Amino acid sequence: MKRGLLLLALAFVGCQVQDSQTTQTSENADPAAGTTAPAGTPETPATGKRLSVAFVTNQIADFWKISEAGCITASKEFDMDVQVIMPPEATAVVQKQKVEDAIAGGIQAIAISPLDADNQIEWLDSLADKMPLITHDSDAPASKRLVYIGMDNYAAGRACGEILKKAVPDGGQILLCIGRLEQDNSRYRRQGVIDVLMGRDRTIQFYKDNPGSFDPVEEELKGDKYTIVATLTDQGKPEVALQKAEDALVKYPDLKGIAGLFEYNPPACYQALKKAGLLKQVALAGFDENDVTLQAIRDGECAGTVVQNPYEYGYQSVKVLKELLSGNQQVIPPSRYIDIAPRSITAENVDTYWEELKRLKGQ
Repeated sequence: MKRGLLLLALAFVGCQVQDSQTTQTSENADPAAGTTAPAGTPETPATGKRLSVAFVTNQIADFWKISEAGCITASKEFDMDVQVIMPPEATAVVQKQKVEDAIAGGIQAIAISPLDADNQIEWLDSLADKMPLITHDSDAPASKRLVYIGMDNYAAGRACGEILKKAVPDGGQILLCIGRLEQDNSRYRRQGVIDVLMGRDRTIQFYKDNPGSFDPVEEELKGDKYTIVATLTDQGKPEVALQKAEDALVKYPDLKGIAGLFEYNPPACYQALKKAGLLKQVALAGFDENDVTLQAIRDGECAGTVVQNPYEYGYQSVKVLKELLSGNQQVIPPSRYIDIAPRSITAENVDTYWEELKRLKGQ
């Protein structure tokens, strides 16, 4: 895609978000009515209707605003309508309600980040029976989804573990913080961190072949050098993440490191460490590109973060759905997986990455 078009679309993203957190990317959208007015081409061969798809997230977060930018670019490039739906609550019930509303509004295909893959299979399959369904960010491999767009979350978890291992070379007590473990990406991400610290040489395929091998959540995990004292979940609520991190610093006074595995977890842990006067004393590693996290890396108060490419999640999801609606099944690779590789951001490359991110956000 052309750089000028990319920057124009990204600069436009800020004015696209509505209070409902459902964005209509068509320039003919009627925000008051919450619908997209029909206009132009392309059209589905079967119905002659203008292409209209939904990109559904798992909650509202800055991370998803970058995906939204990718959706906007794709909607303009392919001349189609895209609804970006961010559920106001990180629950499967609310996510389902938002999707059903979008279907009633006439969307023809869906890209979704499932909140509870194991318990959403029947519902996801019912969607797949009606229209093209793909997953992004977090997968539901047991469902009828056509393809998953995202990264290898187990490999990304291992990358986070390597950052923490380098920051705490002598070993010690480690705390893991994450939103929820019902999501497919959460389980693999957490396990990747654990396996690095426990000295295990594995790949994601090991857990796909041995699904009962995930380490338990409720108990302490002891290795030769590192001990995972707890995995704290917060159900997608940053304020809960902060409170639990504060409590953990009191409960575990010998803590040596923390891994925050959702976008808002590292900033919450950072605030808890700052309040306790433990910045640079307890190592912090994280996920995603929150400004607080990046500034902490720059200031030497966070060892590093593993970033995804949410812009490509949005862009590629819309592109794939457009091809599927146009009858092109060849867009689905034999693996049914489109890899969007992650990157590790540390003090060595944080400035370059942050400038790149600001350009993507139109800042």
